[in-house]
Amino acid sequence: MKRISLLLVAALTAIQSFAQTDANMGIIPAPVSIKKNNGTFQLDKTVTLISNETANAKTADLLNAFIVTKGGFALREAKSATAGQKSIVLTSAGADKLPAEGYVINISPTQIKVTGTGAGLFYAVQSLMQLMPEKRNDKITIQAAEINDYPRFKYRGMHLDVSRHFFPVSFIKKYIDILAMYKLNTFHWHLTDDQGWRIEIKQYPKLTSVGGKRNGTIIGNYPGTGGTDNIEHGGIYTQDEVKQVIAYAAAKYINVIPEIEMPGHASAAIAAYPELSAFPDRDTWVGEKAPWSGDRKGKQVQQTWGVFDDVFVPTNNTFKFLENVLDEVIALFPSKYIHIGGDECPKEYWKQSAFCQQFIKDNNLKDEHGLQSYFIQRIEKYVNSKGRSIIGWDEILEGGLAPNATVMSWRGEAGGIEAAKQNHDVIMTPGSAGLYFDHKSSTSPDEPLTISGLGSGFSNFQKVYNYDPVPKVLAVEQQKYIIGVQGNVWTEYMETPAKVEYMIFPKIFSLSEIAWSPVARKDIKNFIEERVPVHLAKLDKTNTNYWVPTPIGQPEKVVNGENFTIELKAPIDGARIFYTLDNYRPSETAKEYTSSFKVNVPQGQKKTLKTIVITPSGKRSVVMETTLNNGAPEVKTK
Repeated sequence: MKRISLLLVAALTAIQSFAQTDANMGIIPAPVSIKKNNGTFQLDKTVTLISNETANAKTADLLNAFIVTKGGFALREAKSATAGQKSIVLTSAGADKLPAEGYVINISPTQIKVTGTGAGLFYAVQSLMQLMPEKRNDKITIQAAEINDYPRFKYRGMHLDVSRHFFPVSFIKKYIDILAMYKLNTFHWHLTDDQGWRIEIKQYPKLTSVGGKRNGTIIGNYPGTGGTDNIEHGGIYTQDEVKQVIAYAAAKYINVIPEIEMPGHASAAIAAYPELSAFPDRDTWVGEKAPWSGDRKGKQVQQTWGVFDDVFVPTNNTFKFLENVLDEVIALFPSKYIHIGGDECPKEYWKQSAFCQQFIKDNNLKDEHGLQSYFIQRIEKYVNSKGRSIIGWDEILEGGLAPNATVMSWRGEAGGIEAAKQNHDVIMTPGSAGLYFDHKSSTSPDEPLTISGLGSGFSNFQKVYNYDPVPKVLAVEQQKYIIGVQGNVWTEYMETPAKVEYMIFPKIFSLSEIAWSPVARKDIKNFIEERVPVHLAKLDKTNTNYWVPTPIGQPEKVVNGENFTIELKAPIDGARIFYTLDNYRPSETAKEYTSSFKVNVPQGQKKTLKTIVITPSGKRSVVMETTLNNGAPEVKTK
């Protein structure tokens, strides 16, 4: 058998026995339909794995490797089953009648038949591995059932910014493993920005030798303390490494979309090649804004976050540069889509530039917004000439949308709604819906440093789960243009892989379900109380980090009354809840919650219930507070 991801095997084999009442049999995302039948299939070493199609070999290896780790035995593989032989059969027979990426699993007492092709069969095996309970008496007992499944959206994406902080190829592959486990099929790789250019372009070596590193990073939340740490931060992916990642992702049916930012977020490229700026001799920073000590001059890779005025100038030299860059990118990435950014492009330098102002007149453009539209449309024509299509953030609507562009709606849903009304494909990823996973999960002061310290909103897995990517204001014929949904991970405040993991789990479970499952199959109670606890328990047994949810049933607010019954539930199988009512922070030395209890609050007083969840591996939730108030006067603060 071929080697497969240790994360995939370790995580799935650690799954706890899910409640028999779970209508979804522990599967995330919830399948289109599950019908439980009488009886069980006993998986033991006498079972034969039947896979007689070469195209299914890798998926068969994945399943058998999982069974080796979970059950302690390997299945004998054969081309066909003998009479009376219990078997697991992987087949494409009849799969041509299934929707794209769809699959069927039929579990009877004598056979598990898995039907699908390519991605469909791969996703079927993900579901089969998720639904298997723990081994007992040298066998795994699996509920008889019929599962029919296929995705709601064809685009199911996760984004990762590697420009603000660089992550090694080993972590990129682990990230792809995570996407594959939850049936996400697109990895949006944000490779260039003001703070670093991460992809090797052979024709322009300075993009990585100069643009691939910065001389420091701001300390604390933007705008920081006024200085940087003066520590060089850098890293690049060679073209050979990019090819490795693309091949690794393709084996898991994941498409990799590169993002090359333009015309804004271009500081790293301009630091490498200043002639790409409208003002090549102008320093990156002027006066007191400079975030470094000393007297450095010239263009710099940005050391702080934010939006910067120095953007690409629309000269023939710039367009030739970008075309040459895109030629190398397109040669590497087989993706139909090339993401060209298009967001947060200030117009100040274009307004100040005599060349840009003359360019606007010569090309009969209305203004600088028209210039941005010209820029995007010119790049789109070039990308289209190579047989590809562009995706851009919703700012590409400004000044007129490029004819064949797909819009990624991030500033709420308005951009996506407008694009759909213009019959353009749309991927919904609004920060207001919690789809910016770099935002913190709660108001607790225990949360780590994140961008949402600036009041830009929160992102927790319940909020993501409650989002429907298809806006109700769209007419039925316009809704078809909403082709998918994506979670975004911007890494200004994520220096390590562990923090990325902390920020995406368990939000990615919710993203998976809103991207795959029919709206009618969503059940937040089942999701939070039955399936998420199981999947987090399996993560808890691996080396993967995650945000530990607070107790199920505890409101994060003031509750008024005199007598309260406190009923809580651990958000992770095997986790323990500790609590205090004396205003001290709880820890494992506090009272452990074992069953519901009553709290009486005298008239005119209040009590604060503080809880913490501690997992079997020792991970801790933030401290959650609920005020139990019986008419206590409000304390006003200055």
